[in-house]
Amino acid sequence: MKQILFVWICACCTIGSVQAQLQKDQKKFLKEQELLLRNYADSIINHPEGPGRFYFDSLFTRSLVQALRTPYSFEFPFDSVIFVSRLYAPDSSFRIFSWQLMRDFTDFRYKGAIQMKTPDGSLKLIPLYDNRAFTSNPVDSIRGPREWIGALYYDIIMTIHNNKKYYTLFGFEEHDARTRHKWMEVMTIENGQVQFGGRFFNYPEEPIKPAQPAYRFYIGYKKEATASMRYNKDLNMVLFDHLISESNEPQIKYTLIPDGDYEGFVWRQGKWNYVRKPFTFKLQDGEAPTPAPLFKTPKDEKKKQEEVNKKTGGS
Repeated sequence: MKQILFVWICACCTIGSVQAQLQKDQKKFLKEQELLLRNYADSIINHPEGPGRFYFDSLFTRSLVQALRTPYSFEFPFDSVIFVSRLYAPDSSFRIFSWQLMRDFTDFRYKGAIQMKTPDGSLKLIPLYDNRAFTSNPVDSIRGPREWIGALYYDIIMTIHNNKKYYTLFGFEEHDARTRHKWMEVMTIENGQVQFGGRFFNYPEEPIKPAQPAYRFYIGYKKEATASMRYNKDLNMVLFDHLISESNEPQIKYTLIPDGDYEGFVWRQGKWNYVRKPFTFKLQDGEAPTPAPLFKTPKDEKKKQEEVNKKTGGS
């Protein structure tokens, strides 16, 4: 589990850079807090006893809030805190922290918080409360931060429909001793209020997929298997593994494994629409999201110019 968390978070977290608003003494304080947070996060994962993991989670949470109270902390990446996901929205309007806490091998909890970017650098933090243990149907409704379906987020993209922004979150969940989940959920922000979920998914009724109406989408699969769900920039769509049951019992999640094929979703008219054969599907111009990077670098600009020169014959 330690290796899985390390690879996913290091590979998937979008990290900002420290901006001029942070003063020298503020940077020094944040670096000191980062060292504490890194050690606490490591203990949340690696402490051998459940009570010890919960203790270090409490220390981590308090220290994180204290650090984030520093003016303009939004721009500080905390990039050495490797066991905690830190994802910036593609438009840099917020970032979301999430992490996993294991009680035992059958019980996992998820923690999270959303830090909004503010003009004056002050802290606006929205805590997320894992509600998975208190619902029998996690796809049944739109939910607020206090009813959050917890997950460890590994990617976020932004789409637009009718001039409104939609943020699609991709998350991982250790569901129980036999099963893992990959989640795909649309988050919206209106008047500063965060909502998770909505009627954003069109797909056919099948035993493997959540029953409609579904306000968020997930795939459940055998814990020993490896299943993917990710936005593919080249195809401009979401791809996820097609699953089959080892025992011809598709309704039992812990029997499901990938068979080497893929399914997908494409964003069209404000919804994620199902694609059965993604590699034979053709998009029309303007139908798919094109998320922008948080920060452009000189290397990005140089590469873009080289591509333009190649196409136009320039130098």
